[in-house]
Amino acid sequence: METILVTGGTGFLGRELGMQLKDRYRVILAARNNNQNQIANRITDCEIAPLDIVNIHSVNDVFDEFKPDIVIHAAATKYVDISEKFPNECIDVNVTGSQNIARAAVQKGVKRVIGVSTDKAAPPCRSTYGLSKALMERLFCAMDNKSITRFTCVRFGNIAWSTGSVFPIWKEMIEQAGEIKTTGPHMRRFFFHVSEAARLVITAMNEMDTTGGKVLSRKMKAGQIEDILKLFVKLYGGRYTKVGERPGESVDETLIGISELPFTREITLDGHQHYIISFNQKADKPFPDVLTSANAERLNEEEIMNIISNPPKFIV
Repeated sequence: METILVTGGTGFLGRELGMQLKDRYRVILAARNNNQNQIANRITDCEIAPLDIVNIHSVNDVFDEFKPDIVIHAAATKYVDISEKFPNECIDVNVTGSQNIARAAVQKGVKRVIGVSTDKAAPPCRSTYGLSKALMERLFCAMDNKSITRFTCVRFGNIAWSTGSVFPIWKEMIEQAGEIKTTGPHMRRFFFHVSEAARLVITAMNEMDTTGGKVLSRKMKAGQIEDILKLFVKLYGGRYTKVGERPGESVDETLIGISELPFTREITLDGHQHYIISFNQKADKPFPDVLTSANAERLNEEEIMNIISNPPKFIV
């Protein structure tokens, strides 16, 4: 049985990956917060390990202990506003930490590495967080085929109900004050379920001959934040008011940027439509237009209600 190490494994996505993979692999969920490690162990029954990706000695210790065949690199500082205020922390974790994982994977002979990225990494990047993840994408894709270790990345939008995301924050605001203070009713965002996000990672992992050295993204629908807010308060009560925007925020998110169009093609994998971005190899049939949350297919009311009415049991 192969061993999979999930960095940032105690997070929302990491726990879902553990649940989906543990019957077929030995799964190690690793992160630097030992309290969250214990919670992840109780939820998933996967093995856990302390891991600080910024500390190369910590990375080497975990790689030596578990000898992973596959690494899913989900550890990151992901908050846009905090990354603007504390850019060194963002760069340390998202860039230097990713370098540590890549170097250790090559040195230890890991077979496959999958980096988890974000639509905020698509050009034009408007935030320190987006730039840091764009560098991770470039690093991992450039490292592919330099050794026996294969590298790929996945890029997606907002995972509904993930830790620190808008839905649990809105719900807490309603419960505490009866009012949601929102920075962007006018904004649009890509949303999909954590099970779909995990499935994208697993598809990239299983299709490495196709995805190696490239970024894989899945077709996603987008929602107008105000449309979601109206249904959210209808379901949970309260009201919403607009407040000032946070540093680094944008009205729309880009999944495929203009400079990426010649290098992007559509493909069907695992029964779903996907996009593959190669930074240096032009596609035979390049993608026709920039894909953003403004021109993507919209979530309908039923789909929005399905997303907001089904919070997971554990949000930590």
